[in-house]
Order: sequence, then C-alpha cells, then structure tokens
Amino acid sequence: MRYFTADYIFPVSSEPIKDSVLIVDDFGEVKEISPLSKVKNPKGEIEYYKGILCPGFVNAHCHLELSYLKNKLKAKTGLTGFITQVLKNRFSYSKEEIDEAIIIAEQEMIKNGIVAVGDISNTENTFDFKAEKKLTYHTFVEVLEISPLKAEDAMVNARRIKRGAKDLKLAASIVPHAAYTVSEKLLKLINEDAEKNKGIISIHNQESETESELFIFGTGEMYETFKAMGVHMDFMRVTEKNSLQSTMRFLKGARKILLVHNTYTSAKDIKWLKSEIRDKNCELYFCTCPNANMFIENKLPDYNLFMEEQLDVTIGTDSLASNYTLSILDELKTIIKHYPEIPLQTLLTWATKNGADFFDFELLGSFDAGKTPGINLLKNVDGMKITPGTEVERLL
Repeated sequence: MRYFTADYIFPVSSEPIKDSVLIVDDFGEVKEISPLSKVKNPKGEIEYYKGILCPGFVNAHCHLELSYLKNKLKAKTGLTGFITQVLKNRFSYSKEEIDEAIIIAEQEMIKNGIVAVGDISNTENTFDFKAEKKLTYHTFVEVLEISPLKAEDAMVNARRIKRGAKDLKLAASIVPHAAYTVSEKLLKLINEDAEKNKGIISIHNQESETESELFIFGTGEMYETFKAMGVHMDFMRVTEKNSLQSTMRFLKGARKILLVHNTYTSAKDIKWLKSEIRDKNCELYFCTCPNANMFIENKLPDYNLFMEEQLDVTIGTDSLASNYTLSILDELKTIIKHYPEIPLQTLLTWATKNGADFFDFELLGSFDAGKTPGINLLKNVDGMKITPGTEVERLL
C-alpha cells in the first residue's frame, strides 16, 4: 500500500479535500481517501507533497502520427494556411523519422501526466507503439473524401485500417475528418458503421469561419484554397446552413459524438445540437485544444458559453504540427490566462473525468475507489490556483 497526501487532493468526482490521504495498493488501485488524523500506516511513511494531487490527464484529441511536423509549420496562418502547410510537408519524411517522432511524443505525454489519449489516425503508423500499452488509447480512424463517387472506396480503406487496430487489440472507430472534407454519402456510411458497432465519433468542428461560408454561400477562402489544390469543387455541398448543421444531422446514429475545437460555435448552434442530436439518445461532448486554436487561428472558443450551457467539455492537445508541447497542463494554463474565473475543479473535470467518461475508460478519470487513474502532482501552485510556473509530476 502507498499513502499520498498534499495541500489539496482533487478526487474530481467530488469537491477538493484538505488534510486527507489518498490510499492506493501496489497496483495503483484507489482504496479510499481518508482523513489524515485517522490513517494508520504501520508499514511505511506517508508521502507528503506540497501542491495538488489529481488523477492522470486524458488527452481527448491528438494526432500522434503527425509528431514529425513539430516546429515545421508557421503559426497563425489560419485554418486554410495550416492545411496547405500540412499537405505540403506530410510526405517529406522517412518512416524512421516518423517512428522516432512518435516515440518521443508518447514519452512526452507520459512525462506530462497523460494516461489516456483519443488519437486520430489516417494510417497504421502509430499502431505498433500503441500496442505496447504505455498509455490507454482510443484510435479514431479518420476518413477524408469529398467525392461521393469515392465514398465506398474510402470506407473500404478505413475498415482495413480499423482491422489493423483490432488485430492488435486496440479500441478503434471510423470517423469523419471535418464537415468540409466528407461527402453526404460518406457521412451516411460512417453513421451506418457507428450505429452498427455502437461506435463513438469524433469530428473537427467550426475551427474557422470560412468553413461555414463554404456551406452557406459556396464561396470564400476555403473554397479558393481547395480549388487551387485541384479539388473538384462541384462535389462541395452548398446547403445554405453552417458547417455544423450541414453535417451533424447525418451522424445521429453514433452512441457518442466528440466535437473538436468549436472555436466559432455559438449559443444558437448549441441550442440546435441539444434539440436535434442530444434528444436522439446521442451523447454530446465538446473538446477544446486551446494552444492549437491559438497556433492556427489565434482565437479561443467562448468558454463562458461552455460553462453557461453546462457542456461536457474535454481537453486535447491536437498535434505537434499545431502545438509546441503535448501537455494538458499547458492547455489549462492557456485557458486560465484568458478565463481566470473558471474554477480549478471545473478545469480538472474537463482534463480528467469527462474524457474518461466519453471514451468509456472506466478505471480512469477520478479517485473513486476501485479505479487506477494514475496520480499527478501539480507543483508550484497558489493554493487552489494554477500559475504560469506550475509544473506536473507523475507520481504513479
């Protein structure tokens, strides 16, 4: 048995606690949180730490396979500029370089107290590393194809990649990349797969204003960018509705949906989602990747709106193509810098329990008895506040 105490313990599933001890067995399973005065520890010393104890972080959105693009792209170019840079650089590196970057990135996440990851995969490049089980993963096999004529072929390829994950006993589901990179036919095929397999879906959502302009008017920066790339624009869907409403109505068969980024999501959008999607027995979660949002669009979502609407929010790092670190703590610091009024209890819920709940990682996310969530120590805090100098140390 091991006994941990600190200035504060955040079980996350309940309010923070002072003057208490977190007791875990030799396998990291939580036994209980007990008042310090009642703990009898005849076989060893209680481990005292200055700071905050919280469960291991859940990185709800990452592109581990793009780790080789770290420090390769220019920041603040907007979404279309970012996409152009990724496509230009994506096939310029060897398998050895890609593999080495994946290993380093995973080690960085482990060091930064991340215990589980929702990871986007367009290839099988990360699968052998995930199979080593250093972290808990759910793999989103991502599909991109705007031509309805190629929708079936895109799904055949996605199913092949998913089988590769399943062969290694990795949890996986087939998902669309974003509203602007999938046809209506492909959305329906993805929805059928999710409904058949009781799957969960992730989709990049409203990361820029220009993606909605594309759907409403069939014009704009994204339209011109894709046209310059040689994309057959006759296949683009002009619906006179924004990208969210043009897409989500085709994904109601999923058991759970994770909307990622949501930089331009409005109160009207959320009202529509609650009436059109949530009422169809589909659970909605919202993932924010603040540092990637700042890197790409230099803009954050409206977190006050997230709070007012009581959304189930998760935290992601996105990829090292759009971020400088894979650190959930760094994401929290960015939110706090711009929204200091958000309580730490709320932020840690976003960073731990909500992600675990979305992915059905039943043993992670909180210090409830019977779970093995990992233990993070937040050092250099100000009472119950994270500061610019706060660091995370993974204790277990």
